[in-house]
Amino acid sequence: MAHLKPNNTENIMSTDFAPTQPGAYPARSGMAARIASLHMLAARLLPASVRLLAARLAVAAIFFLSGRTKVEGWFTLKDSTVDLFRYEYMLPLVPPEVAAPMAAFAEHALPILLVLGLFTRSAALGLLGMTAVIEIFVYPDAWPTHLSWAALLLPLIAQGAGKFSVDRLLTRRT
Repeated sequence: MAHLKPNNTENIMSTDFAPTQPGAYPARSGMAARIASLHMLAARLLPASVRLLAARLAVAAIFFLSGRTKVEGWFTLKDSTVDLFRYEYMLPLVPPEVAAPMAAFAEHALPILLVLGLFTRSAALGLLGMTAVIEIFVYPDAWPTHLSWAALLLPLIAQGAGKFSVDRLLTRRT
């Protein structure tokens, strides 16, 4: 089971737990050897930082574009947004006049933080919380979509933004 431990931070996001270092696989022949070499090639071509950047950009686009539908101009909340929260979303405990601007703000601010790679874990956790609220209270039948959002957010919460981020720049200076 030693192959389950990452060899360095660049290989942390492995979802198949396949070793990526040459010689990490026992000697194999035929199909197993070809699969092993494909694993190593994929790990070299798509390091964790690239996969984390792709996850950040993908999930940020989803939420930011949703936030843009709730506002006019730079950030004027549409009347229809409050109505959407009042008549369609119908969240318990939070009045639509409060929930609508909170959601619009979060759908703008958190994706911007993800794109920058700033406070990535917190931003991803906030979007995962929004995803849970949407799944539980608003659209429970849309679980495949929400599961795909969670699949993008969970590695960001677990591992952070990766090399290409402001978070990385800030941690290098401390």
